[in-house]
Amino acid sequence: MRLKDLEIFTVAPPSPGWGGRYWIFTKLTTDDGIVGYGECYASSVGPKAMEAVIEDVFNRHMAGENPENIELMFRRTYSSGFTQRPDLTVMGAWSGLEIACWDIIGKALNRPVHALLGGRINERLRSYTYLYPEPGKETGEFWVSPDMAAEAAARFVDMGFTAVKFDPAGPYTIRGGHDPSQSDITRSAAFCKAIREAVGDRADLLFGTHGQFNIAGAVRLAQAIEPYGPLWYEEPIPPDNLLDFAEVQKAVRIPVATGERFTTKAEFATVLRTGGARILQPALGRAGGILEAKKIAAIAEVFTAQMAPHLYAGPVEWAANIQLGASIPNLLMVETIETGGAFHLALIKNSIKWEDGYVIVPDAPGLGIEFDEDLARAHPFTGTGLHLQMQEAPCDYSRPNWFEGGAPTTKKPG
Repeated sequence: MRLKDLEIFTVAPPSPGWGGRYWIFTKLTTDDGIVGYGECYASSVGPKAMEAVIEDVFNRHMAGENPENIELMFRRTYSSGFTQRPDLTVMGAWSGLEIACWDIIGKALNRPVHALLGGRINERLRSYTYLYPEPGKETGEFWVSPDMAAEAAARFVDMGFTAVKFDPAGPYTIRGGHDPSQSDITRSAAFCKAIREAVGDRADLLFGTHGQFNIAGAVRLAQAIEPYGPLWYEEPIPPDNLLDFAEVQKAVRIPVATGERFTTKAEFATVLRTGGARILQPALGRAGGILEAKKIAAIAEVFTAQMAPHLYAGPVEWAANIQLGASIPNLLMVETIETGGAFHLALIKNSIKWEDGYVIVPDAPGLGIEFDEDLARAHPFTGTGLHLQMQEAPCDYSRPNWFEGGAPTTKKPG
């Protein structure tokens, strides 16, 4: 069995686009006709450039190779061009191709991927969702309203979710970490208060930030929300200084969670060794794929840290997260787009089931999904923006900052 052909699908989810502007899927076919699917999490280059990187990684390091030789192909890719260091773009390309290899191996052996990772230890996986507005009721106001967030939290908890995530802490800017404005701190505390009152002890609060603060600012904000008992404080500072996470974790009483912008065990291990995080959030389409994430989970286990695989992408990365989560003892929960998201589920022909706050681990071979190529081709990405984008304007200290989640609109109040 040898890897023969590669096809790439760059898909634009329909409005409101939860999960980003586009998703990049890989399809690998072996010389004996077995097909596997993977997903590359968004990178810092546009889709056309990313497709070229994916093709280069495949042709240079994988074509003609046995898909079972994942460690060999990883070392080739990781070491390419005299590098041997985490590279966000190359590892993103590799990750999607690696996931597809696992799908092939599982199908060849007629076994689910988790059975090849040590077997199943978790029958169903606790899941969480971001707080999203109801379909058809998307407004910019939703993202800055504690009352709307509390209403959404109650709705999702009534569905069965036992954890909800929200991010009211202001803008992510290209300028690096900043001190939050007092209005951002006030709004963040108001969100926590309103949501806690709405859900009581039926659900955990997951406070999301996206690396927008410096150490001092992250600590100030944490002190304001600590009384409401969040389960985690997500990525409070930029990911480019791994040692600074420890300064935040030592100063606050909320577990720090991080990792969606990390890649390979090298970066995760540094944060663990320095005490910078208690919860790790690898994005499997970026972190190095399923085997690398399994290694990260094993390292985390030694440090009594928990795993919460990240998802702001499409359903193939979700499927990979589920296979990993089924096989590790230190799984906290997995991220889910609402209850899977209508378009997410349609792309995999509803082959993953969600019930009462838990994802049911599929038993089908490989990733356990059926990928709908016709639907993927019917929704090509034709835009010019990146998967997610940061604003250039600095934090505003004279008026409340405006933040609109992962699918911004153009309409603002007033």
